[in-house]
Parts: sequence; C-alpha cells; structure tokens
Amino acid sequence: MNPLPFASGTVAFIGGGNMARSLIGGLVARGVPATSIRVAEPMAELRDSLARDFGIHAFTDNAIAAANATTWVLAVKPQVMRQVCEALAPAAQAARPLVVSIAAGITAAQLERWLGGGVAVVRTMPNTPALLGAGVTGMFANDRVDASQRTQAADLLEATGKTVWIEDEPRMDAVTAVSGSGPAYVFLLAEAMQAAGEAEGLSGEAARTLVQQTILGAARMLIENDEMPSELRRRVTSPGGTTQAALENFEAGGFRELVARAIHAATERGRQLSAAND
Repeated sequence: MNPLPFASGTVAFIGGGNMARSLIGGLVARGVPATSIRVAEPMAELRDSLARDFGIHAFTDNAIAAANATTWVLAVKPQVMRQVCEALAPAAQAARPLVVSIAAGITAAQLERWLGGGVAVVRTMPNTPALLGAGVTGMFANDRVDASQRTQAADLLEATGKTVWIEDEPRMDAVTAVSGSGPAYVFLLAEAMQAAGEAEGLSGEAARTLVQQTILGAARMLIENDEMPSELRRRVTSPGGTTQAALENFEAGGFRELVARAIHAATERGRQLSAAND
C-alpha cells in the first residue's frame, strides 16, 4: 500500500470522540506513524485512552495540538464549532492547513469565516460504521482546496471506508440524511423485524440471529452483485409467494413515501443546524 500523502506531515485532531478514534485507528493501521498524529481532547479518560492505545501525542489545548500540523481534523460537536474555530483562527491564518470537518450541518463557508478566511476546507459527513472500517463519507471541498489536498482528504477518510465527493454543498444535507443517519434506519428495521418474528412465535435469540444474518447477507448482495436493488428484490419475489405478500403490505402502507418523508425531514434538520450555529 502506498503511503498516505500526509504521512510525512502532521495530522491534528481537534476532539477525540468515537469518530476521531476510528480515523486515528485507521490511519495507524495504514502505516501513518503515530508520532505524526496529535489529538486535543478535554476529557482525560478519552485523551489517555487514545495516547495509550495508539501511541499518539495527546493534549488538552487545541492550539498546542494544531501547531505546525499540515492537516486539521475538526471533530467537535456542531454547537461548539464556532467557538473552537475562532480560537484557532490566528493559528489557521499563520499555518494555512488543510481543514477537514466531520461536524454535521456546519458549512465550509462558516468554517472558513470562523477561521479568518482564506483557508482550504473540506466538509465531510462520515457515519458510524466507520468505527468498523465499513463506513462511507460524503465530502465537499471549497474553492481553496487543490487537487493534492482533495486526494489527501479522501485518503484520510478512506481509512474508515468509502468516500463520495459532492460538488454542490447544499446536497451535503441529503448526504447526512441518507448515510449519516442511515444506520439508524437499518437498526429500526432490524428492531421491527425481530419484534415481528417474536410475535409470530420465534424465540428472541432465534429472531435476533435470523434478522442479523439476513441484513448482513442482503448488504453483501447489494455490494458484491452488480445489480440494482430493484433487480435483487425482483429475484427473491416469487409471484404469489410469501415475499410478495409481505412487499404488498409494505407498499399498501406507503413504505416508499414514508422513507422519502423521513429522509426529507432529516435533510431539513441539517439545514436548520447550519442556520442555528451561524
């Protein structure tokens, strides 16, 4: 595997929560030296755990972690992002790092403005399967990000899964709605399927195993077969059979419309978060 473009530089994580941990772990696994990774995290337990588990440098002060780093990964909550960025603005103006944000609902323009302007910013939206190296991340770059920095940002996020570039930033709210929130939709389906199986007389253990493996297998078929979901669905739906009976009930209940309304609601909430934090 080729070394990552920033392997000779320094990556500073501002915030050391679960997503930062997954990215740090992925980078270390891909050969980025632990000595070139820093993290700033106010919670001692998280900070000590990251230093112990990955051998990276951990700090309490954001500015110390960010000093001379070529890439900053902003991994704090959206509600405190403005405060964090404005405090780091002098360092951003001096160093001109590549800034990568994983905060939902915060635009690249907001980040650039809070950091003092003239900064290369990549706004991203990863999802929780990144914790297992099976995530997907939507990415948008502002006009100050050059080709090498786009590659650099993609390589960083690909430490935890696939990446998809979005060229129209307002569509990032749809990314949040589809993939950022998406795992919860699958978990809700699994929860409902297990409860329904138990209502039909299956034991809790049997229903759980059946649901888990069904979702895992269906996901693998979606990824490993070069077929559209509609074709895969057609193949397992025999006319007049059990699957058709179930799908007809889904359709009669307005399943597609319900999913569309749910994703639209999540998209709108992303836009509201951006406005609320401006």
